[in-house]
Amino acid sequence: MTEKDTMERKELKVEEIKTLAEEKTCPVQKAFFYITEFLSGPMCGRCFPCAMGSYEARIRLSHLIEGKGLEGDLFALSRIAGEMLEASMCKKGKDTAKFILDWMETGLYREHIEGRCPDGRCASLIEYRIVPDKCTMCGLCRDACNYSAIFGEKKKPFLSGYLPFEIRRKKCVKCDACRNVCPEEAIIIVGAKRGEPVGV
Repeated sequence: MTEKDTMERKELKVEEIKTLAEEKTCPVQKAFFYITEFLSGPMCGRCFPCAMGSYEARIRLSHLIEGKGLEGDLFALSRIAGEMLEASMCKKGKDTAKFILDWMETGLYREHIEGRCPDGRCASLIEYRIVPDKCTMCGLCRDACNYSAIFGEKKKPFLSGYLPFEIRRKKCVKCDACRNVCPEEAIIIVGAKRGEPVGV
């Protein structure tokens, strides 16, 4: 990141950060983006509850996104945001706290500590899978994957005994390239823990 980029980031106002954060679909990622941008610019650091609270909240939110979230992270986020709302000296800190608390009330943060991102946006909580019954073995997904995460054989006329297409979980980076090129919509996103389809 150049010095100019850094300066432009610092010029963002709280309302602009909120607008950009709302464009994300996952509530945890909304809050993480908001806090990250707030720390990069509008936060003045003059009052302890806001300064320390924002840094700690960012750590706790990253735990949820990375699939490492625990009950203690939810408790800490609620306490941190509550103290920021009560004790921050300016409206910026209070607005940041309110943003976190409003989304916490939806219950979607708890979904993350249970290993599920309902919006299918947190990479550590999702997996890409190929539905065998839908796959026509065209190979477009394998061609589109830059990480050699898909293996299988393209179907050829009058031949049988093909190795079906599968996604290697350890190599998959969840870039979505395979899903975007599949003409049969045979690639789905599921929860990494429970294996149920999730929305995107």
